[in-house]
Amino acid sequence: MTMKERGKQRGSGSALREFLASEAAGGILLMAAAALAMLVANSPWSAGYFHFVHAVTGPELTPKLGPMTVHLWINDGLMAIFFLLVGLEIKREFVDGHLSTWADRTLPVIAAVAGMVAPAAIYLAIAGDEAALIRGWAIPAATDIAFAIGVLALLGSRAPASLKLFLTTVAIVDDMGAVAIIALFYTAELNTMALVSAAIIWLAMMGLNRMKVNILWPYLILAGLLWYATLLSGVHATIAGVMAAFAIPFRRTIAAPDAEDSALHRLEHALVKPVAFFIVPLFGFANAGVSLEGVGVDSLLQPLPLGIALGLFLGKQIGIFGSVWATVRLGLASRPKDASWAQVYGVSLLCGIGFTMSLFIGGLAFTDTAQGDAVKIGVLTGSLLSAIVGYLLLRLSAPKSHQDL
Repeated sequence: MTMKERGKQRGSGSALREFLASEAAGGILLMAAAALAMLVANSPWSAGYFHFVHAVTGPELTPKLGPMTVHLWINDGLMAIFFLLVGLEIKREFVDGHLSTWADRTLPVIAAVAGMVAPAAIYLAIAGDEAALIRGWAIPAATDIAFAIGVLALLGSRAPASLKLFLTTVAIVDDMGAVAIIALFYTAELNTMALVSAAIIWLAMMGLNRMKVNILWPYLILAGLLWYATLLSGVHATIAGVMAAFAIPFRRTIAAPDAEDSALHRLEHALVKPVAFFIVPLFGFANAGVSLEGVGVDSLLQPLPLGIALGLFLGKQIGIFGSVWATVRLGLASRPKDASWAQVYGVSLLCGIGFTMSLFIGGLAFTDTAQGDAVKIGVLTGSLLSAIVGYLLLRLSAPKSHQDL
């Protein structure tokens, strides 16, 4: 192994260990928050829960959204910070991490793309006959990295490190696809002046980067302005988080893990725990609550929830496992080290946990309350099936000797 390879392994590995540890613990907390939301929404306190979620708590920032509520602050505000972390992770992995070479990217990119196409195809095959439901095609295409890593963490040493890395890199590429989908397909009528303003602010951030300004506060101030301009533009405000991340300075850390003078490293490490332990669980609590009163098997068999549930459960495993198998058989990439085909299949199932991203895209696709509840039922069903079956398959797979990341 060359010094460059050792540096890459140490530099990205250290950040990746922290990322995985926080995502695993945060994923378990997310499960608890979602379960609590479901319990409260179907309890005598349900009225209080829904009142809290939709309580007006701020001014009208844009006529498109109306007065700000708790739900809007979480989904359009705090989730922009989540997407900022996603963008930082994407940038670091592509510049100096496990996706920095084409050889590293081949398997996760192919798997992620196939894992987005197959669920969308299944959804459209089931729900596409109804024109009003076509907008939901992207809902089952997403993977919830925190939830999936949380389930994988429950397996302990039964899951080889290569599987954790594979799941993480596929989810990162999947996040890139989700960001592109939100920007291209779930954007309202554009406000040209606000969009131009957002572009100018982003170019100013890139200019600071080119001038090698490495202190964070100017970028954070501009990121706040970028968020507001994006909110006014009609593009979903969370996209500002990803755009801001791409402007944050990053210094490659060959042979020096996680250099403290890298602005991106500092911001990423500062955000990992707040996002994993506060923002994502809060999002889950505010978005997972759905009343099951009057909901029966026939409700799940309606095109919208059925298309989402089967898209997540069947589409992800077909797309990801099928593409990995074909890629390996064609000699384009190698199977994850120390992992059996059964374990790869199990992780492909875990990728069907779409929770956070699927609920987020569902909220953009359907604003009607009844359709929103149907989306939640489909996402929860598909994600739960994927989590349970994937966990059991990995649990029953023969353990191998390996070291955790």
